[in-house]
Amino acid sequence: MSDFQLAQLNIATMKAPLESPSMADFVANLDRINALAEASPGFLWRLRDEDGDATAIRPFGEQILVNMSVWRDAGALSDYAFRSDHVEIMRRRREWFENMAEASAVLWWVPAGHLPTVVEAAERLAMLRELGPTPLAFTFRVAFPPPGMAPQARVESEDACPAG
Repeated sequence: MSDFQLAQLNIATMKAPLESPSMADFVANLDRINALAEASPGFLWRLRDEDGDATAIRPFGEQILVNMSVWRDAGALSDYAFRSDHVEIMRRRREWFENMAEASAVLWWVPAGHLPTVVEAAERLAMLRELGPTPLAFTFRVAFPPPGMAPQARVESEDACPAG
C-alpha cells in the first residue's frame, strides 16, 4: 500500500440554476454517476452534502458546482473518468456548464487516509492557476509521482481533465 493517495477537485460554472429544466438531465444522472465512482476500483472517498452529493456545497460561488474525491492512484481515477460510463456525461458537459478560462481541475497527493477539505482543495487550485503544474498541484496532462518516489520525467498524458 502506498503512503499517498490522489485527491482531485474539479469545479464547473452552471449555465442555469440546478433546478432549471436545462439542468434536468445532469441532475437525473448524479446518483448513477456517483454510484459508478464509488463502485470503481481505487475509489476511496468523495465530498458529499446531506443529500448525498455535493451540489449544495458552493465555496467558489453560487453558480459553481464542486466535485472532490480521493483515489488510490492516478490510474484508478483516470479509468473512472475516461474509461467508464462517466465519459458519456463528460461529452455532454457543454450543455450544462460554461467553458472556464482558468484551470477548473487539480490533482494532488495526500497522505494515505487524509480527507482533504474544500479550503485545501481551493488552495491547490489557486496554486495550479498561479504556478502551473508542480508536484503540489498538477493535472492529468502534466502529472507528478507521489512524494518520495524516485524522480521521473513528468508524465504527459493525452487524457484531458475531467471537468475540462
